[in-house]
Amino acid sequence: MPGMQAAFLDIGWEIDGFIHFSDLYQSAVELAEGTDVEDVVQPEKRKGQRRSYKPRPELKVGQEIIVQVIKEPIGTKGPRLSSQISLPGRFLVLMPGDNLVGVSKRIPDVKERRRLKGILKSIRPEGFGLISRTIGEGKSEEQVRHDLRALNRLWGMIDSKIEKSKAPARVHKEAPLTSSIIRDLFAADIDRIVVDDKKLYREIRAYVRSVATPLLDRVHYHSAPGPIFDTYKIESEIDKGLSRKVWFGGGSYLIIEHTEAVVTIDVNSGRYVGKEGQEENSLRVNLKAAKEIARQIRLRDLGGIIIIDFIDQYEEKNRRKIHEAMRQALKTDRAKWDLAPISQFGIMEMTRQRTKLSLIQAFNEPCPTCNGSGMVMSKETIVTRLQSWVRRFRARTGEMGLTIRAHPEVVEFITKGLKSHLRKIMWDALMYIKLEPDDELKLDEFRCYSWKQKKDVTDEYRVTSS
Repeated sequence: MPGMQAAFLDIGWEIDGFIHFSDLYQSAVELAEGTDVEDVVQPEKRKGQRRSYKPRPELKVGQEIIVQVIKEPIGTKGPRLSSQISLPGRFLVLMPGDNLVGVSKRIPDVKERRRLKGILKSIRPEGFGLISRTIGEGKSEEQVRHDLRALNRLWGMIDSKIEKSKAPARVHKEAPLTSSIIRDLFAADIDRIVVDDKKLYREIRAYVRSVATPLLDRVHYHSAPGPIFDTYKIESEIDKGLSRKVWFGGGSYLIIEHTEAVVTIDVNSGRYVGKEGQEENSLRVNLKAAKEIARQIRLRDLGGIIIIDFIDQYEEKNRRKIHEAMRQALKTDRAKWDLAPISQFGIMEMTRQRTKLSLIQAFNEPCPTCNGSGMVMSKETIVTRLQSWVRRFRARTGEMGLTIRAHPEVVEFITKGLKSHLRKIMWDALMYIKLEPDDELKLDEFRCYSWKQKKDVTDEYRVTSS
């Protein structure tokens, strides 16, 4: 699709994958750990030699290419793909076909980054790029080499499958969720891991013993009676993570709303009454809100465009303080993010890398009644639609009798009072209607049965759109 600067690929899923031309042979430095990489080094070139770049291929229908999923399908959007492969290990990311080295910018010490960069340059295999991950800080050259050997073996197996497979085919699958969590997150700053499954406990201990023996005593088996989620109040925390309203102390709260395009977060002071003036009180609430917003963004894994409506601050210096507080609160976020200053309308805009479903999407599905809108048709509107249907039926058939089934709440509403809606509908159409409640119908549904035709005629007399 040249007009979209993109292509759609059959990867064997129900929905096609999407690859933008900018993701064709894009450097994996931009993909691995988001923008969490700096000190990228190009290989040295000889004097007079031009640095070569991979040309963008001319894609054709039916062409087979190797791609990697970099963003899961969300809603109606298919998975986002890249033709640059990156394989994460414990300390490194291996990039076949690249030639760069990079070091995570979350490693704060300049000397440590320089040391790691030197190690990567000395061990980098020809035809491969390397990135040192944040967890690689302080690791010896032998530990890094050990990780590189494991990644090389993995790429060898993948490469062999590529040669033997016919598209569309999956040639590699990411490690199971538990293994990838241990690989990516289990470091010295984690106090302990508690597992309630014996098989999983043994697997985690075996993995930790092979890659991080000093952390082995931090893996614990939960042998106490009762579910582990009850012991650590996990389900209540999940419920909080799905709630629209989030309290954050002093009677203040956030309102978090999801739409298809953006996530909006509204800050409300609620019952909070400070001792200072309005400007200082608002600043105090906003600074607390900034910390809670950053926490909720990570907890819920919110992505895409996020709009935050802080309480109005009239002094520029206070708006700058809120912006800096948000930046500091987001520093520990592993996802790629960008933050704009508060606008003249008091709105802060930010974007955050979205690679998978958010918490609310993972735990919920759209309401079958309202289709995710959060609104259902009013009973008055349902009555109006029913009356229009009866008029249409009477005009076209001339029949005098109907049985109508509707949701019990609608039946109660239509028949309530001496001058009920049902009487008005029958008088208006000059026909008799028998109304019956049906628990299986949605609130805005009704079914009509003709006495003369002895069948359901609801769909025959609906308004049809051209």
